[in-house]
Amino acid sequence: MYNPFLTFDFSYNKCFLSGKDAKTLLTRVPLIPKWLLKQAELSGEEQIKLLDESVRSYSSLELPVDTALNSEFLIPLEEKMENAFSEGYSVVSKLAEEDLFIWIGKFLYGFIYAEMHAAIRAEGTAAGLNMSQSLIKRFGTHQFFIQKLYSDLVFENFKPWSITVVELADKNTPFSFRDEINTLTFSMKMKDFGIVACLQDNGTNNIFHQDILKEIEGKALSAEQFEELSARYYYSAYLFNRLPDYTIVPLKETTFIEPMPLRGAFNKPLFDVWQHKVYGQVLENFLKPWGFTLFEIIKNPEKPMSFFEKPCLPTAG
Repeated sequence: MYNPFLTFDFSYNKCFLSGKDAKTLLTRVPLIPKWLLKQAELSGEEQIKLLDESVRSYSSLELPVDTALNSEFLIPLEEKMENAFSEGYSVVSKLAEEDLFIWIGKFLYGFIYAEMHAAIRAEGTAAGLNMSQSLIKRFGTHQFFIQKLYSDLVFENFKPWSITVVELADKNTPFSFRDEINTLTFSMKMKDFGIVACLQDNGTNNIFHQDILKEIEGKALSAEQFEELSARYYYSAYLFNRLPDYTIVPLKETTFIEPMPLRGAFNKPLFDVWQHKVYGQVLENFLKPWGFTLFEIIKNPEKPMSFFEKPCLPTAG
């Protein structure tokens, strides 16, 4: 299977999903799909700053993809997501998590690809990049998993992800998204739904937050509540202290993937100790539109501000 992180080849002369080179027919596809911009009522001229400080418009971000792969696999996935997003929470919430995983994974990997391309171009060579081996491994595994789009990959009795889809009380929520590529964490909201995803945690973040997930089940969240829920996931993804490893077994045309035990030889818990003050700093960033300060959020250090009737916050250390 293709792994561009072995050679750091992000030169746009190969399919970003399969690695097929320019000898095959390549096309360019928008990193942020046109249908998503249309539904979000965006022009595409909105700007985003990459890690190398360069500023790009949404519509200028493109990815190289094999034309046949695009027609046979990627376009049908985009059409499925487009139809679901147009209907809102009632349909998005019924999407197969696997489809959401691949679509979100492709979306997030697109930004990683663009960032890697920009970084290598700035350095002139991949040798100048300062990336840890663990991050290279995480990104390579992620790229491998989203190849499930066009390959017969089987996750044996596990899900590599934690994905939560919630209903929003405001049926006309403007589109926005954020991500943290180091932890492969992603969130977005639009219309009447919000999505939070941790893409390489083997489901542990959903287990970590199971109390609040039970509390909000069947309830539409306010804008503040969704941001608070998102902040919790971003912080817990940071606290997650394992790099999942997998056994990969190719058998004829199928590749079976099994997770190695997360605990391994370690005795310590899977998550580092939750600290309300640090969480408060994360939450402050998510609540910027409302102007809440860290002082207000952790005015009571043992009970940080919460917009939930039952906060169900993790026990702090």
